[in-house]
Amino acid sequence: MKPTIKILLALSSIPNVLLAQQSISDSTRIQEVLIQENRLQIPVSQSSRNIQILSQKDIKALPSTSINEVLRYAAGIDIRQRGPFGTQADIGIDGGSFDQTILLVNGIKFSDPQTGHHMLNIPVPLEAIERIEILRGPASRIYGINGLTGAINIVTKKAEHSNAYAQVYAGSSFKDRKEEDKDGIYYGQGIQVGGAFSSQSQQHQLYLTKEKSNGQRYNTASENAKVFYQNQINLNSHNRLQMMAGYINNKFGANGYYAAPGDKESEEHVETVHYSLASSHDLGSNWYLSPRLSHRYNEDDYRYFRNDLSKARSRHYTHTLSAELNARYQSKYGDLGLGLESRHEKISSSNIGKHDRNNFGAYTEFRTTQLENFIINAGAYINYNTDYDWQIFPGIDVSYIINPNWHLAASSGSSQRIPTFTDLYLNQKPGNIGNPDLISENSWQHDFSVNFKNQHFSAKAGYFYRDIQNFIDWIRESTAVPYQATNLGNNKTHGLLANLQYQTAFQNQQLFQVRVDYTYLNPSIINDYPNTIIKYGIESLKHQVIGTLQYQIKEWSFTTANRYQERSKGKPYFISDFRLSYKRNNLSIFADLQNAFDAEYIEVGAVPLPGRWSSLGIHYTIPKI
Repeated sequence: MKPTIKILLALSSIPNVLLAQQSISDSTRIQEVLIQENRLQIPVSQSSRNIQILSQKDIKALPSTSINEVLRYAAGIDIRQRGPFGTQADIGIDGGSFDQTILLVNGIKFSDPQTGHHMLNIPVPLEAIERIEILRGPASRIYGINGLTGAINIVTKKAEHSNAYAQVYAGSSFKDRKEEDKDGIYYGQGIQVGGAFSSQSQQHQLYLTKEKSNGQRYNTASENAKVFYQNQINLNSHNRLQMMAGYINNKFGANGYYAAPGDKESEEHVETVHYSLASSHDLGSNWYLSPRLSHRYNEDDYRYFRNDLSKARSRHYTHTLSAELNARYQSKYGDLGLGLESRHEKISSSNIGKHDRNNFGAYTEFRTTQLENFIINAGAYINYNTDYDWQIFPGIDVSYIINPNWHLAASSGSSQRIPTFTDLYLNQKPGNIGNPDLISENSWQHDFSVNFKNQHFSAKAGYFYRDIQNFIDWIRESTAVPYQATNLGNNKTHGLLANLQYQTAFQNQQLFQVRVDYTYLNPSIINDYPNTIIKYGIESLKHQVIGTLQYQIKEWSFTTANRYQERSKGKPYFISDFRLSYKRNNLSIFADLQNAFDAEYIEVGAVPLPGRWSSLGIHYTIPKI
């Protein structure tokens, strides 16, 4: 390894704050993270890609109780909630749609072939998360198909010792309910219990979550139940087994979700089951091997008339079975990653029909630091799909280390999205119909950034250009015919991004941290069907500013998280959230105030989201049972 790179690595381990020893550990841990990119494990300080890490400490400080809410404060992420309290949300990255993002848990894909609306059906509670890795830009080279605009990987905690915890929380808008024969105020509440058993040879974790709300306007009540389990069994010092399983049962009023104003009485029931089995093996000092199997089942029951199930009811059942083999070889010339992947997708649906398809992929990645001051990472993913034949997604990332504080990074890569079964086969006349003749979306994206970092301050500025070919949207020639999925043309996006972060510590156990992220997107569509009505068109963010400030003194912590968002369509809005927390020994109490200035805003569909909302929560841990 070259001297300059050694200096950079040494700098990344220097504490950013000189607080208590535990605070130092928490603050520097993120600099030592190995990004879980399936084949290669790259220190975040050496990555040439645009990656943001939300650490466990970041997550606990934010005024949030669900993954959906946490991701609202990540740069470039567009969370478009149809319902509050984690019931349903779409997720996009840098102007991409909810079908163009890959979401993973510990590197295992949670994508749904029916529709991206179920992407965030994740049973993992915030308590179980170690960090969230957000990769902006083409991800197909790393994770395979459907990583068109980026990927989000949720990495769960490892059980270091046996413990148990319980958490309860409740909140309200303190506004009177406006529903017939019902009084009181709108509220939401939840309870979580969980624990871990850990020994030298095995670790087990189990988490249970139950949430209930009467909504925030007419027919928006919800009930959510989640179960999440994971383990690791150490066979010996070189071989390990891992298992993960989860279950979600969500029921929620869907007023305005898809077909306003006629869907005022609609309701949706969603059940998701996921389980996986993996192993990891150290084969000598240079080879590492990790096979895994996973299965995801999703059941979606949409009831247009919740009180009359004899008509306008849609039921969808999807299965996704995946098998992977990932390998890594380390040598003095660099690290080599290799892998194979197989994926079977199947659906049985009342208005989509019965369909299935298979996908096979092979990929390789090579990373080297042999050129002085350079870090180079190049690779390709070769994919075969039974409906879309052969395709290849190459890419390269390069970093140039100017000195221990400054470095330049550039990347270029291609990506792909295969149409969902909804895009292809939906028969929902007179509203929407699919198109079995669709071809896959393909893109190239090019990024460049300048990065600076010292003990207290970091800054980044960058530019990217993305060109999506065969972009899919829903169009129709007149209001007399239904919308149909169509390869509309090219979707081109120019993007600018900037980040500033400062953190320092004072005497008397005080910590101050502030972060500001700005994203500007300039998208355009070269439309091959100019004389048609487009259903979605460009709805992505144009300006996004996210600012967070955290101040901690001894047992007290205060966080404010603010976001300004302006879309290509619709009115801009500003949301300001606050959290005040107190932690002493094993007990912590937090008070949240979301949308403090009671802004009125809509993120998607015709669903006005909650105004000012106050919450209170208590968390108690029984350590080292």
